[in-house]
Amino acid sequence: MPDRDAAAWLWLRERLAALRPAARPGAPTEAAAVVVVRTAVVTDSASALPADWVAACASEGLLTVIPMPVMVGEEIYGEGEDDITETIALALASGKSVKTSRPSPGQFEQAFLAAERRGYEAVVCIHISGGLSGTADAARLAAGRVNIPVEVLDSGTVGMALGMGVQSAVTAAAAGLEAAAVSAAATEELARTKVYFYVPSLEQLRRGGRIGAAASLLGTMFAIKPILAVDGGKIVPLEKVRSAAKAIARLEEIVAADAASRPDGLVRLAVHHFGNQGEAEGLAARLAAALPGCPAAQISSLPAVLAAHAGLGVLAVIVGESAPPPVEPELPAIST
Repeated sequence: MPDRDAAAWLWLRERLAALRPAARPGAPTEAAAVVVVRTAVVTDSASALPADWVAACASEGLLTVIPMPVMVGEEIYGEGEDDITETIALALASGKSVKTSRPSPGQFEQAFLAAERRGYEAVVCIHISGGLSGTADAARLAAGRVNIPVEVLDSGTVGMALGMGVQSAVTAAAAGLEAAAVSAAATEELARTKVYFYVPSLEQLRRGGRIGAAASLLGTMFAIKPILAVDGGKIVPLEKVRSAAKAIARLEEIVAADAASRPDGLVRLAVHHFGNQGEAEGLAARLAAALPGCPAAQISSLPAVLAAHAGLGVLAVIVGESAPPPVEPELPAIST
């Protein structure tokens, strides 16, 4: 993790520890002056956030991750609720149907009501691109059913690109910033992230309606290995390459050029894979050699809801920027 990210994580851990139990709105406190955390953050499991990060932030209700359902054949699994990685991998390898769906509005409603019961004054809800999922629409429906103010952000992206925006929102919320500032922090971070990826086959993306049939047929007939990106909230082709090895090499070049163009000392990288961890580790090592000033990339398996569409063998790289902890507002002491 980059040095600035490590500092931000240490700051957040200290802040989360201080929240137990006194700093939530409405909770009694003996402290003379504490920062009141007024805004809760909600996201979905497509954010690919590290499990330890989620666990630390979820303990006080500061962050809630809504599981996105994945359907394998006739069975429905919940990301984060069921261990489904191997199930999906076997289904994809055997050609069995794997589909996804958005969470229900009721799941969001329960999350918003839980935040209200804990004493939070508002919720900022940050979700997978609306061009790829109806998750944000489900959150908006739920927002109209509760009394607590809820702002729903369509991130326009996926994976740790979304996760980085969520992390910025949580950090801002933990600093005591109000909902508008928490939303702004997420929006600013999301604008600085980019997703590049390679898939051995376009078929699974075609089945899920994420690319057109013509593009999938072209890839199958002519053995095209496209490099793709998420742009404008949708999956778009960047380049067409004739072999897997050349496609991965070109992916490295694109990522390295993007990272090199960022401000010194701020670049963050994350590498996602599914069923090919060794390839992901090799890719991350080569990027580290090409970018000696950039901290090591975070490596993780693609969330099941994204793997269901990308398929086996996907390699995705997220390029973003780290940020220091936010400046905390001047707040009056809480009366007891």
